[in-house]
Amino acid sequence: MDFGLDDTTTELHDKLSTFLAERIVPSEPVFHDQLAAADDRWAWSETPVLKELQAEARELGLWNLFLPKEHADSPGLTNLQYAPLAELTGRAGHLAPAVLNCAAPDTGNMEVLSLFGTPEQKERWLRPLLAAEIRSSFAMTEPDVASSDATNIETRIERDGDEYVLNGRKWWITGAMNPHAEIMIVMGKTDPSASRHRQQSQILVPRDTPGLEVIRGMEVFGYDDHEHGGHAELRFTDVRVPVTNLIGEEGAGFAIAQARLGPGRIHHCMRAIGVAEAAIELMCKRAASRVAFGRPIANQGVVRDWIAESRVRIEQLRLLVLKTAWLMDTVGNRGAHTEIQAIKIATPQTVQWILDKAIQTHGAGGLSQDFPLASAYAGIRTLRFADGPDEVHKNSLAKTEIARHTMEHTADG
Repeated sequence: MDFGLDDTTTELHDKLSTFLAERIVPSEPVFHDQLAAADDRWAWSETPVLKELQAEARELGLWNLFLPKEHADSPGLTNLQYAPLAELTGRAGHLAPAVLNCAAPDTGNMEVLSLFGTPEQKERWLRPLLAAEIRSSFAMTEPDVASSDATNIETRIERDGDEYVLNGRKWWITGAMNPHAEIMIVMGKTDPSASRHRQQSQILVPRDTPGLEVIRGMEVFGYDDHEHGGHAELRFTDVRVPVTNLIGEEGAGFAIAQARLGPGRIHHCMRAIGVAEAAIELMCKRAASRVAFGRPIANQGVVRDWIAESRVRIEQLRLLVLKTAWLMDTVGNRGAHTEIQAIKIATPQTVQWILDKAIQTHGAGGLSQDFPLASAYAGIRTLRFADGPDEVHKNSLAKTEIARHTMEHTADG
């Protein structure tokens, strides 16, 4: 693979770097102030400054960058082209992804609708999502089962004539506290008697459907993440939607989820590298400006060790993420399965370590709201559960590795 940026990526990277420095980063305090003054603190997507920046991003051609093929103002980038751009947005994670309409979970939902949606579903839901006119949620995780095994999902989706009826509970549903998350993709069981991976289906449920109840917002280490629409617990009680709301066919829910989560995992990892880069920058500036025992703490060997280790670790991680993006482009998501699992394991642990050292360098201030490190740490720690916990990915990766070497040994024998 070529590690250099091609002309298209270079142009977009330069444009986005300037836009971040001159418009997005200076607007972050304005965004938080406007959201704090809003009637509904969850309605982050309606803040005036975000709307202004989105219009500018669209004019600059920095819109829907995540889509790997031409679609609604997207430049049609590959995963490898998108990676350095997503990394930049991680440096201003509360605002930048949303400004470019590249924020989760909308990105994954747009990909699902783009790949599996009917023409009617695309017109009704994909088109306004691509234009950032509405927001969305993806409802898979449940409180009463180990959702790391998606076949455990218990929410029922039962057909009744021309309708499906949903009953069940979901939680940690990203973005669902936002009243403008008008559509949810819900995963549930349509046929419990089918084989394990054919029991599940996915279906579109509008927010205002009778029987759908938003119970509460969830907190992560005391943060409710209202700047992104929060994480909600939901209850479905005899929720009825037309059979035309089914995505794909009955029994295809697990396969659709896997198709959705591969790109989602690498997008998280790309942005997390940007979080780490911002943390290293803050760590270096803090170390140079703080004096302890008569000299800047940047002169302390232990602090220099943290900084050097941070640079080494982030460079190693970036190379692995770029390799994964390249493989996804050249051999497909299935061919890149091992690397996708590897980056999902390595990224949050690596970035969490860097954030921990940055917090330590800042002293007690690193734990406070005066710096972005504590909230970033909470977000990255969450990533060790999002799209599958570490242990699931390690188990799967190890099984693949064992099988590969066992087969090689058998062949050699």
